[in-house]
Amino acid sequence: MPEPRLMQGNEACVQGALQAGLRFFAGYPITPSTEIAEMLAERLPRVGGRFIQMEDEIASMAAVVGASLAGMRAMTATSGPGFSLKQENLGYAAVTETPCVVVNVQRVGPSTGMPTSPAQGDVMQARWGTHGDHPVVVFCPCSVLETYTLTVRAFAVADELRVPVVLLSDEVVGHMRERVVLPDPGILDPGQQPCGGEVPPLVRFGEGRRVMVTGLYHDDAGFWTENPEVADKFIRRLCAKVEKRRRELTLVERWYLEDADVVLVAYGSVARSALRAVRMAREMGKRAGLLRLATLWPFPREEVESVAAGASVMIVPEMNLGQLVGEVERAAGGRCRVVGYSRVDSQLIRPDELLDVLEGV
Repeated sequence: MPEPRLMQGNEACVQGALQAGLRFFAGYPITPSTEIAEMLAERLPRVGGRFIQMEDEIASMAAVVGASLAGMRAMTATSGPGFSLKQENLGYAAVTETPCVVVNVQRVGPSTGMPTSPAQGDVMQARWGTHGDHPVVVFCPCSVLETYTLTVRAFAVADELRVPVVLLSDEVVGHMRERVVLPDPGILDPGQQPCGGEVPPLVRFGEGRRVMVTGLYHDDAGFWTENPEVADKFIRRLCAKVEKRRRELTLVERWYLEDADVVLVAYGSVARSALRAVRMAREMGKRAGLLRLATLWPFPREEVESVAAGASVMIVPEMNLGQLVGEVERAAGGRCRVVGYSRVDSQLIRPDELLDVLEGV
């Protein structure tokens, strides 16, 4: 029977990654993600894995891609400026269909910003940071336990769909400590899922045959091509393999939505304040509810659309100037009013602030 333990969010990420079979980590220390690298530097060698501190974030992401193609479950962790540097090779991982996990513990930006303060400014960078049309999967934990479970899930999805998966944490979630009971490892073992027609099997380096890997548009054998028909088919297949799994990838929590007239839509650490605000509003007799998004991309549009149909107004609090509120508004499709609430002063949005917003709409 698993014992309860006090655990930090970044520590839970490490525990989840090791549980998922992580055997290679390459990174460069950057606050507030540094604990992940520090812990893996100590723990990976104990399980036969490899830890490399690279010269920068660009090289870190390249090393992760190489290790994955050689057959190792691979991950890197960073924060805002480092995530920006990883984007070119993140795109390379997408076009070469290389499974890997990228952890971004968000902090205030742009640039160096405020290294130890929380923000949610990388939501759109996680979706559109690298160039070209490509699929993305982004999970966004709001607790220490969920950091563990979503890290395990991230590896499973990366392997199954052959995509880079982003775990978009933030400083509050990464650094806070909570009492957790980790699930039975057998329940979360991602295993190795069979690949369907949209996802060709990964042929690994060193397994007895020649392997061609290129960031150029390529045919089924891996050779580059400028054939428009092949190129069109290739990119559409990359995007379709994620889109077709949208329902399975979408993770949301619904709180008090049965009769909710005013609904908060929140993610990450802000969702914790949002839930508290909803409970305070309920105690005052207000019909408030919360839709908490654990999957940000692909965007849970069907879930938002469904909730919007029964509400008069949706409020989207974010520690940015409104990166996800536009997506919520588009999914709501005019079924209800959508209002954003932003804070970009390095402070977590408090429950009492959101209660004021709830009362004011």
